[in-house]
Order: sequence, then C-alpha cells, then structure tokens
Amino acid sequence: MATSHESSGNSSRSRSMSDQQCQVMCYHGEIAPLREVKYNGPTYGKKFYGCSYWPRTCGYFKWADEVHEIRDMQMRLLEKDTEIAELEMEKGFLEDKIKRLKETKLKLDDVVEELSIENSEIREGLYAAKADKRVILGLALSWIFSCFMC
Repeated sequence: MATSHESSGNSSRSRSMSDQQCQVMCYHGEIAPLREVKYNGPTYGKKFYGCSYWPRTCGYFKWADEVHEIRDMQMRLLEKDTEIAELEMEKGFLEDKIKRLKETKLKLDDVVEELSIENSEIREGLYAAKADKRVILGLALSWIFSCFMC
C-alpha cells in the first residue's frame, strides 16, 4: 500500500498555514502531511494523512475525513468542557453570594429582633404614659368638678 500513495504538492516536510492549524502527528512524532490517493481505484482522489518519512514509513495512516470528524468532536468536547468550567465557576460565585446573603440575613434577623424588643419597650412606655395621662386628667377633672361644687 505504501507504494501506491504519492505525496501531493510540495515535499512532505513543508507545511502550509492550514496544515499548521490541523497538525496530525505520525508515530515518529513528526507532522504527517496531507496526501492524496493518486492511483486509479475506488479511493482515487481521497485525502489521507501518512507518515512523513514515506516510503520508510512507521505505518501511520488515517483518512483525512476521519481526522476532521475526530477534530470536530474534540472541538465540541472542548467547547462543552469550557462551558462546564464556566458554569462551575458561576456556580461557585453564586454559592459564595448565597453564603454572604445568608450571613446578612442572620445579621438582619438579629437587628429585627433587637428592634422588636425596643419597639415593645417603647409601646409599654407609651401605654404607661397614657395611663399616667388619664390619671392626671381624671384628677384635674375631679378637682375642677369639686371646685365648681363648692
């Protein structure tokens, strides 16, 4: 099979910008160039990645469309991982905010309790003052009434 494939275009060591963005490595750890099937047959014209040391190959071979499908899936997976990480970060922020809000609520509950006690004390004072006012008014009226009766 190695003899039926030829390198397309430039030498197998040269890289274009698009190749650099979609680098496929052979088993030697070298960039596997994108090649094209040149012999007549059912796969004529089909693109593939092969070892950069062809014909002394390490045996690496992958159809280009398979690589692109894998890259697409890897990209989608990376996007989902990123989305999960962002959501986990947001979750952490929201959990911190909930914790702070709960602490604030507890403090405000204490303030409300203190104000409620203070309000009760003020009401008791007002009721006592009202009672004193009634006693004074009653004494004043009885004095006035007794002065007119005399």
